[in-house]
Amino acid sequence: MKFLTDFLPVILFFIAYKLYGIYAATVVAIAAAAIQVGWTRWRHGRVETMHLATLVLLLLFGGLTLALRDPIFVMWKPTIINWLFAAVFFGSFWIGDRPLTERMMGVAVQVPRPIWRRLNWAWVGFFFVSGLINIYVIYFGSGFFDAQQALLAASGERQIDLAQCAASFSGEVLALCELAHASEAIWVNFKLFGMMGLTLVFVVAQGFYLARHMQPTEGGTCGLEANSAIGSATGSQPDREAASAEQAPPSPSGPKPF
Repeated sequence: MKFLTDFLPVILFFIAYKLYGIYAATVVAIAAAAIQVGWTRWRHGRVETMHLATLVLLLLFGGLTLALRDPIFVMWKPTIINWLFAAVFFGSFWIGDRPLTERMMGVAVQVPRPIWRRLNWAWVGFFFVSGLINIYVIYFGSGFFDAQQALLAASGERQIDLAQCAASFSGEVLALCELAHASEAIWVNFKLFGMMGLTLVFVVAQGFYLARHMQPTEGGTCGLEANSAIGSATGSQPDREAASAEQAPPSPSGPKPF
């Protein structure tokens, strides 16, 4: 449930895009992220760092998209946030006495220190590669950038709403607009299904990896601890972690596009 809640802004973005286009969807995503931060603060008395970072970057890149009427800015946002968290996980090797993965899940899971370091490197790689994949989809996989540039050159316009192709253009320019719109839709589909799928697969793989190296506790609760590991990886940290004297950073629930 926490996993789906974390992805709520991008799910609402997807629905709004299908109904009204990317500019309306961007407004919906910003509003959903703001509500998510406010609800978490009211419900739990704290704000998750990833939710707050998502909101800030959405306000920045989404605001640029709305002001300049150019989808490319909001498309870059998932890459920026993924690389930001890759840098945070990477920096945790030298800041503090434990890697970030151990600080987040060490209360619930007992594994050797080298395992935490390997897992931390895995998260660094996952976030970095996810950011690269997003760039690939924008510029090559979907063909959006080339289609957009061809449309701008042919139409002479600098601000185009791709959801209004039929109302704005005709003939060859209309065909270019529809191509750009279809390419944009490919990226939107990837942002929801591709990003969520990649994150889910990685989190499940992390759970199995931790289970292989789990050290039995006095109560012999390896199985329960393994479940806690998977829950922690998806953001559902046990209550005892939240009450820990050392406040842990937010759990890496994966690269949320929004």
